[in-house]
Amino acid sequence: MKITLFALNSSYTHTNLAVRCIRKSLADAGYAADIVEHNLKDKRGAILGALYAADADIYGFSAYIWNITELLSFASDLKKLRPNAVIVFGGPEVSYNARELLEAHSFIDCVITGEGESAFVSIARSLEAGEPIPAIIEGGIYNNFGDSGILYTPKELAGERRMLYYESSRGCPYRCAYCLSALSGKVRAKTVGQTLDELYKFESLAADIKVIKLVDRTFNFDRERAKAIWRGLLDDKYTKCYHFEICAELLDEESYQLLVSFPKGKVQLEIGVQSTNRATLERVSRHTDLDKLLASISRLCSLGNMHIHVDLIAGLPGEGLESFAHSFDELYGRLHDGHGDEVGGCEFMLQLGFLKLLYGSKLREESESFGCIYSDSPPYTVLATDCLSFDELELLHNIDSLLDRYVNSGVFRRAVRTAMKHTASPFMLLRGLAERFRRDGIRITELSQPRAYAAFYDYCCEMMDCTDNSDMAAALTLDFLTSQKTAPPKFGSFRIERLDQNTASAEKHRFMRYTDTCGIDYFAPALEAMCASGGVYVVDRRNGRAFKHDGEGYLEI
Repeated sequence: MKITLFALNSSYTHTNLAVRCIRKSLADAGYAADIVEHNLKDKRGAILGALYAADADIYGFSAYIWNITELLSFASDLKKLRPNAVIVFGGPEVSYNARELLEAHSFIDCVITGEGESAFVSIARSLEAGEPIPAIIEGGIYNNFGDSGILYTPKELAGERRMLYYESSRGCPYRCAYCLSALSGKVRAKTVGQTLDELYKFESLAADIKVIKLVDRTFNFDRERAKAIWRGLLDDKYTKCYHFEICAELLDEESYQLLVSFPKGKVQLEIGVQSTNRATLERVSRHTDLDKLLASISRLCSLGNMHIHVDLIAGLPGEGLESFAHSFDELYGRLHDGHGDEVGGCEFMLQLGFLKLLYGSKLREESESFGCIYSDSPPYTVLATDCLSFDELELLHNIDSLLDRYVNSGVFRRAVRTAMKHTASPFMLLRGLAERFRRDGIRITELSQPRAYAAFYDYCCEMMDCTDNSDMAAALTLDFLTSQKTAPPKFGSFRIERLDQNTASAEKHRFMRYTDTCGIDYFAPALEAMCASGGVYVVDRRNGRAFKHDGEGYLEI
């Protein structure tokens, strides 16, 4: 009997952990399974060809909101080509509307709801015994979760993927009304020793992989367990970058001391805040000590050695545009000081999400209670609420695009920092930019990088009521030089030019002598010496750094 598990990921950097869990449970039961894994950008013909070539008796489709439309199309065609094959769907997108899905799509033979490891084994046994397969199988709780291991084969770890996934616990202790994890039951966790042993396996099997993302819904639900794992990962033998989704208000003093002990870049933290509107949090059953949460974010940022990723969700009940703007500014202020500089030099990302009313979620059932209009098509994004109009949500989508392009990308860091010094509200700065782009008919997705720099300069001059701004021009020029390979655009009257060969060589040697005494790391072949009316600069293009000579030494800017 041949079994093929199909994963369709959102991008090449992602891998699907669910199909690997199923493969492991099948192997434990004596069944071999192959994985066909592609991403949404792959050519459709190539994907369908791979599925057809597998010539399997059972095909398992791993369904999520981002791939369900494509999966249904592939399954329909595959059933025509392999009419005797059993088509099985499973995953969060089909676990709460299984009967409706089966009625609408006759090519689906079976839907697994909930956790699928045991259920898929039962399908294989039924087919092998010639017994009928139920149309719907309740997966229930998989009791052998702790035996899963790291799930990847050596062959799968030999590619150039940037990120791999690991599950050290399953389930969530919280009951947020918008999230399916609220329905996942009691948290089950691997022991500290098992987790550390399995994470260490990535060292020898995945030498080129940089990031291991733990998909635990709340990694530090058990504070002592989390601290023990962090303590273990401080050992130099663990060389990866580890990504954790945490509840920040559960951190204690020892947690902070452990986290600050990590080398810079070894830990990434993701923190779901969603809103700072207390009434909104209450309405979505998100019970949190908001003051402690925000204070924790501030402290984590001040440590300066981690990437901090903080989430907001637009479209939640009771939150209009003004309230969302306040939530945005409240969080942005935690990540930056009063001058727009990153707190503690931390790497940060403020991410805007948009409420999606998932099948099975409490908010989908209660959508009428907050006047919610949402799309019938996946991913069921909210279109309007009684507090937020469609136009306002469209504005927020545009602000989200600008946030990613200008702030989260990091390549406009100096310019954003300069602009933020001239506004009391980071949200209003981005809103103004979005409205200017809409007025001028500029589409951010179609904007070339040089044009994006020029458009930001024009907007900032308008915001500051001037026609020429040397500080902004210098900031944008240095941002361009440290992130792009071509010559920067001209901004107003500001001009910067490479020094002649002899002068540049002398300047670079002076810079290197200075950095040797200060322990500053740089890449010598990438150094370029520049001169402008504001002084002399040395730019390390490879590392994205720029230094200004201040008469005695060099100041990084």
